[in-house]
Amino acid sequence: MFTGIVETTGRVAAIQAEGTNLTYTIESSMATELTVDQSVSHNGVCLTVTSVSGNAYTVTAVDETLKKTNLGQVQVGHRVNLERCMPATGRFDGHIVQGHVDQTGRCTNVQDLDGSWLYDFEYAPESGNVTVEKGSICINGVSLTVFNSTDNTFRVTIIPYTYDHTTFRELRVGDLVNLEFDIVGKYIKKMLAGYR
Repeated sequence: MFTGIVETTGRVAAIQAEGTNLTYTIESSMATELTVDQSVSHNGVCLTVTSVSGNAYTVTAVDETLKKTNLGQVQVGHRVNLERCMPATGRFDGHIVQGHVDQTGRCTNVQDLDGSWLYDFEYAPESGNVTVEKGSICINGVSLTVFNSTDNTFRVTIIPYTYDHTTFRELRVGDLVNLEFDIVGKYIKKMLAGYR
């Protein structure tokens, strides 16, 4: 389980195709603290560390993950948001994030508000996923609060710290992002659907 509070970013140093899978070598300051079999969130996608060497480690994304996330578009030199699993004794600073991306969305607007940044996103409504006003969403692994929620669009505001310490500073209009919708909302929607 994650919280959506990004610890650092990592740089993709290499990508190797292995059948339908892609193995990523990530360079990061956290690499020396990782162990094989550890789960790490990469742009909100939970991947297992398969090797560690110095300031770099490897993870593999299978075909299903590549189809449902933006990891297939990541290239060498790109940066990704990183978060290790929350320890059982840790603080719960964000919200419950599983690292299981529900679908991708697209950035439709970026606005510099001279002290914060406003981002608009849209997603395919056929998936049945929903946002709620002032509810939580995880975008590329970052826990954020939704506002101006509609059936397939929503808006978030980014504070300077988040802007400076995540890949939001590189996000442009048209970019694809990973979305994990609030787990509580997903359970409630599923339960209510049973009463129809």
